[in-house]
Amino acid sequence: MSLTDIDECTAGTHNCRADQVCINLRGSFTCQCPPGYQKRGEQCVVSKLVLFVCVLDNLDIDECTIPPYCHQRCVNTPGSFYCQCNPGFQLAANNYTCVDINECETTNECREDEMCWNYHGGFRCYPRNPCQDPYVLTSENRCVCPVSNAMCRELPQSIVYKYMSIRSDRSVPSDIFQIQATTIYANTINTFRIKSGNENGEFYLRQTSPVSAMLVLVKSLSGPREYIVDLEMLTVNSIGTFRTSSVLRLTIIVGPFSF
Repeated sequence: MSLTDIDECTAGTHNCRADQVCINLRGSFTCQCPPGYQKRGEQCVVSKLVLFVCVLDNLDIDECTIPPYCHQRCVNTPGSFYCQCNPGFQLAANNYTCVDINECETTNECREDEMCWNYHGGFRCYPRNPCQDPYVLTSENRCVCPVSNAMCRELPQSIVYKYMSIRSDRSVPSDIFQIQATTIYANTINTFRIKSGNENGEFYLRQTSPVSAMLVLVKSLSGPREYIVDLEMLTVNSIGTFRTSSVLRLTIIVGPFSF
Protein backbone atom coordinates (compact mmCIF):
# COMPACT_ATOMS: atom_id res chain seq x y z
CA MET A 1 0.00 0.00 0.00
CA SER A 2 1.50 3.38 -1.01
CA LEU A 3 0.60 6.90 0.05
CA THR A 4 0.41 9.64 -2.57
CA ASP A 5 0.74 13.30 -1.54
CA ILE A 6 -2.11 15.49 -2.71
CA ASP A 7 -0.88 18.81 -4.13
CA GLU A 8 -3.50 21.18 -2.73
CA CYS A 9 -1.92 24.09 -4.64
CA THR A 10 -2.47 22.38 -8.00
CA ALA A 11 -5.83 20.90 -7.05
CA GLY A 12 -7.11 24.28 -5.93
CA THR A 13 -8.20 22.95 -2.56
CA HIS A 14 -6.02 25.38 -0.58
CA ASN A 15 -7.37 28.44 1.24
CA CYS A 16 -4.63 30.94 0.35
CA ARG A 17 -5.78 34.47 -0.40
CA ALA A 18 -5.60 35.89 -3.91
CA ASP A 19 -2.60 38.05 -2.97
CA GLN A 20 -0.68 35.04 -1.57
CA VAL A 21 1.37 32.26 -3.13
CA CYS A 22 0.52 28.63 -2.32
CA ILE A 23 3.57 26.44 -1.54
CA ASN A 24 2.95 22.66 -1.47
CA LEU A 25 4.45 20.67 1.40
CA ARG A 26 4.48 16.94 2.02
CA GLY A 27 1.10 16.25 3.49
CA SER A 28 0.16 19.91 3.67
CA PHE A 29 0.69 23.38 2.17
CA THR A 30 1.56 26.92 3.26
CA CYS A 31 0.61 30.40 2.10
CA GLN A 32 3.42 32.93 1.51
CA CYS A 33 3.56 36.54 0.38
CA PRO A 34 5.26 37.48 -2.92
CA PRO A 35 8.70 39.19 -2.93
CA GLY A 36 8.57 42.75 -1.61
CA TYR A 37 5.65 42.01 0.72
CA GLN A 38 5.39 40.70 4.26
CA LYS A 39 2.60 38.93 6.11
CA ARG A 40 0.62 40.95 8.61
CA GLY A 41 -2.10 38.78 10.09
CA GLU A 42 -3.74 37.16 7.08
CA GLN A 43 -2.83 39.99 4.69
CA CYS A 44 0.22 40.75 2.55
CA VAL A 45 1.42 44.34 2.89
CA VAL A 46 4.28 46.23 1.25
CA SER A 47 7.48 45.68 3.20
CA LYS A 48 8.63 49.02 4.69
CA LEU A 49 12.16 48.45 5.88
CA VAL A 50 13.73 51.71 6.99
CA LEU A 51 17.27 50.38 7.24
CA PHE A 52 18.48 47.33 5.41
CA VAL A 53 21.69 45.76 4.10
CA CYS A 54 21.69 43.09 1.41
CA VAL A 55 24.80 40.94 1.17
CA LEU A 56 25.29 38.91 -2.00
CA ASP A 57 28.75 37.40 -2.43
CA ASN A 58 30.09 40.02 0.03
CA LEU A 59 28.71 42.88 -2.13
CA ASP A 60 27.98 45.95 0.02
CA ILE A 61 24.91 48.02 -0.78
CA ASP A 62 25.63 51.78 -0.71
CA GLU A 63 22.72 53.06 1.37
CA CYS A 64 23.76 56.65 0.59
CA THR A 65 22.55 56.18 -2.99
CA ILE A 66 19.01 55.48 -1.76
CA PRO A 67 17.68 58.79 -0.40
CA PRO A 68 16.58 60.25 1.86
CA TYR A 69 18.66 58.80 4.67
CA CYS A 70 20.70 61.80 5.85
CA HIS A 71 19.68 65.45 6.15
CA GLN A 72 22.97 66.79 4.76
CA ARG A 73 25.81 64.32 4.16
CA CYS A 74 25.84 60.51 4.08
CA VAL A 75 28.99 58.41 4.55
CA ASN A 76 28.82 54.79 3.41
CA THR A 77 30.70 52.12 5.36
CA PRO A 78 30.93 48.33 4.80
CA GLY A 79 27.55 46.99 5.82
CA SER A 80 26.26 50.30 7.14
CA PHE A 81 26.40 54.11 6.89
CA TYR A 82 26.37 57.22 9.08
CA CYS A 83 25.31 60.86 8.70
CA GLN A 84 27.51 63.95 8.86
CA CYS A 85 26.75 67.68 8.95
CA ASN A 86 28.30 70.62 7.15
CA PRO A 87 30.47 73.08 9.13
CA GLY A 88 28.31 75.18 11.45
CA PHE A 89 25.85 72.33 12.09
CA GLN A 90 25.67 69.33 14.41
CA LEU A 91 23.71 66.08 14.42
CA ALA A 92 20.48 66.00 16.38
CA ALA A 93 19.64 63.14 18.75
CA ASN A 94 18.08 61.15 15.91
CA ASN A 95 21.50 60.98 14.17
CA TYR A 96 19.82 62.09 10.94
CA THR A 97 18.82 65.75 11.20
CA CYS A 98 21.39 68.56 11.24
CA VAL A 99 20.73 71.59 13.45
CA ASP A 100 22.47 74.96 13.42
CA ILE A 101 25.19 75.56 16.02
CA ASN A 102 24.66 78.92 17.72
CA GLU A 103 28.30 79.94 18.09
CA CYS A 104 27.23 83.15 19.82
CA GLU A 105 25.98 81.05 22.76
CA THR A 106 28.89 78.60 22.77
CA THR A 107 32.28 79.67 21.44
CA ASN A 108 33.25 82.42 19.02
CA GLU A 109 36.13 84.73 18.18
CA CYS A 110 34.36 88.07 18.77
CA ARG A 111 36.19 90.66 20.88
CA GLU A 112 34.70 92.40 23.91
CA ASP A 113 33.96 95.51 21.84
CA GLU A 114 32.11 93.41 19.26
CA MET A 115 28.70 91.77 19.17
CA CYS A 116 28.17 88.26 17.82
CA TRP A 117 25.51 87.60 15.19
CA ASN A 118 24.53 83.98 14.53
CA TYR A 119 23.20 82.90 11.15
CA HIS A 120 22.26 79.57 9.57
CA GLY A 121 25.62 77.82 9.28
CA GLY A 122 27.96 80.36 10.88
CA PHE A 123 28.41 83.64 12.76
CA ARG A 124 29.89 87.12 12.32
CA CYS A 125 31.29 89.81 14.60
CA TYR A 126 30.18 93.44 14.41
CA PRO A 127 31.33 96.51 16.42
CA ARG A 128 29.20 97.42 19.42
CA ASN A 129 29.79 101.06 18.56
CA PRO A 130 29.34 101.37 14.78
CA CYS A 131 29.21 105.20 14.76
CA GLN A 132 31.53 107.09 12.45
CA ASP A 133 32.50 110.75 12.85
CA PRO A 134 30.63 113.10 13.23
CA TYR A 135 28.00 110.69 14.59
CA VAL A 136 27.92 109.73 18.28
CA LEU A 137 26.40 106.69 19.95
CA THR A 138 23.24 107.55 21.93
CA SER A 139 21.80 104.06 22.45
CA GLU A 140 22.43 100.53 21.25
CA ASN A 141 23.15 100.58 17.49
CA ARG A 142 21.82 104.16 17.18
CA CYS A 143 24.09 106.99 16.03
CA VAL A 144 23.02 110.65 16.03
CA CYS A 145 24.62 113.63 14.30
CA PRO A 146 24.68 116.56 16.80
CA VAL A 147 22.81 119.64 15.57
CA SER A 148 25.61 121.77 17.00
CA ASN A 149 28.01 120.30 14.43
CA ALA A 150 27.96 122.22 11.14
CA MET A 151 28.84 119.03 9.24
CA CYS A 152 25.49 117.53 10.25
CA ARG A 153 23.40 120.02 8.28
CA GLU A 154 23.70 117.99 5.08
CA LEU A 155 23.68 114.55 6.70
CA PRO A 156 20.89 112.27 7.95
CA GLN A 157 19.90 113.14 11.50
CA SER A 158 20.43 109.58 12.69
CA ILE A 159 21.67 106.18 11.52
CA VAL A 160 20.30 103.02 13.13
CA TYR A 161 22.21 99.77 12.54
CA LYS A 162 20.21 96.56 12.15
CA TYR A 163 21.20 93.00 11.23
CA MET A 164 19.30 90.09 9.72
CA SER A 165 20.10 86.77 8.06
CA ILE A 166 18.37 84.78 5.33
CA ARG A 167 19.06 81.41 3.77
CA SER A 168 20.60 81.05 0.35
CA ASP A 169 18.34 80.90 -2.72
CA ARG A 170 15.23 82.13 -0.91
CA SER A 171 12.10 82.23 -3.07
CA VAL A 172 11.14 85.62 -4.52
CA PRO A 173 9.41 87.99 -4.26
CA SER A 174 9.58 87.89 -0.48
CA ASP A 175 8.96 90.49 2.26
CA ILE A 176 12.05 90.42 4.46
CA PHE A 177 12.22 93.56 6.63
CA GLN A 178 9.89 96.33 7.82
CA ILE A 179 11.10 99.85 8.56
CA GLN A 180 9.02 101.92 10.98
CA ALA A 181 9.29 105.59 11.99
CA THR A 182 10.07 105.97 15.70
CA THR A 183 9.46 109.73 15.81
CA ILE A 184 6.32 111.14 14.18
CA TYR A 185 5.97 114.88 13.54
CA ALA A 186 2.62 116.62 13.07
CA ASN A 187 1.64 117.88 9.60
CA THR A 188 4.50 116.10 7.86
CA ILE A 189 4.84 113.74 4.92
CA ASN A 190 7.20 110.76 5.03
CA THR A 191 8.69 109.09 1.99
CA PHE A 192 10.95 106.05 1.93
CA ARG A 193 13.72 105.04 -0.45
CA ILE A 194 16.72 102.75 -0.80
CA LYS A 195 19.60 105.19 -0.59
CA SER A 196 22.44 102.74 -1.33
CA GLY A 197 23.30 99.06 -1.52
CA ASN A 198 20.87 98.13 -4.28
CA GLU A 199 23.01 98.72 -7.35
CA ASN A 200 22.00 95.38 -8.92
CA GLY A 201 18.31 95.72 -8.13
CA GLU A 202 17.99 92.82 -5.68
CA PHE A 203 15.58 94.76 -3.45
CA TYR A 204 12.48 96.94 -3.65
CA LEU A 205 11.05 99.22 -0.94
CA ARG A 206 7.24 99.29 -0.74
CA GLN A 207 5.61 101.96 1.45
CA THR A 208 2.92 100.29 3.55
CA SER A 209 1.66 103.28 5.58
CA PRO A 210 2.48 106.97 6.14
CA VAL A 211 5.09 105.89 8.70
CA SER A 212 6.33 102.47 7.50
CA ALA A 213 7.70 100.57 4.52
CA MET A 214 8.55 96.97 3.63
CA LEU A 215 11.82 95.82 2.06
CA VAL A 216 11.10 93.19 -0.59
CA LEU A 217 13.62 90.70 -1.97
CA VAL A 218 13.02 90.53 -5.73
CA LYS A 219 16.11 88.59 -6.88
CA SER A 220 17.24 85.31 -5.36
CA LEU A 221 20.54 85.59 -3.47
CA SER A 222 23.23 82.92 -3.11
CA GLY A 223 25.57 82.87 -0.15
CA PRO A 224 27.74 83.12 1.70
CA ARG A 225 27.51 86.87 1.12
CA GLU A 226 26.81 90.10 2.95
CA TYR A 227 24.74 93.05 1.76
CA ILE A 228 24.61 96.49 3.42
CA VAL A 229 21.49 98.40 2.40
CA ASP A 230 20.72 101.96 3.52
CA LEU A 231 16.98 102.59 3.92
CA GLU A 232 16.18 106.28 4.22
CA MET A 233 13.06 108.02 5.51
CA LEU A 234 12.64 111.63 4.34
CA THR A 235 10.34 113.85 6.41
CA VAL A 236 9.01 117.19 5.08
CA ASN A 237 6.31 119.38 6.62
CA SER A 238 3.28 120.39 4.58
CA ILE A 239 4.56 123.90 3.78
CA GLY A 240 8.13 122.84 3.00
CA THR A 241 9.90 124.75 5.77
CA PHE A 242 11.08 121.69 7.67
CA ARG A 243 13.06 118.77 6.27
CA THR A 244 14.94 115.96 7.95
CA SER A 245 16.00 112.41 7.21
CA SER A 246 17.07 109.28 9.04
CA VAL A 247 18.75 106.12 7.80
CA LEU A 248 18.40 102.49 8.80
CA ARG A 249 21.60 100.70 7.77
CA LEU A 250 20.58 97.08 7.31
CA THR A 251 23.21 94.35 7.11
CA ILE A 252 21.80 91.24 5.40
CA ILE A 253 23.82 88.05 5.86
CA VAL A 254 23.02 85.41 3.23
CA GLY A 255 23.90 81.98 4.60
CA PRO A 256 25.81 79.40 2.54
CA PHE A 257 22.97 76.87 2.46
CA SER A 258 19.38 76.82 1.24
CA PHE A 259 18.18 74.21 3.75
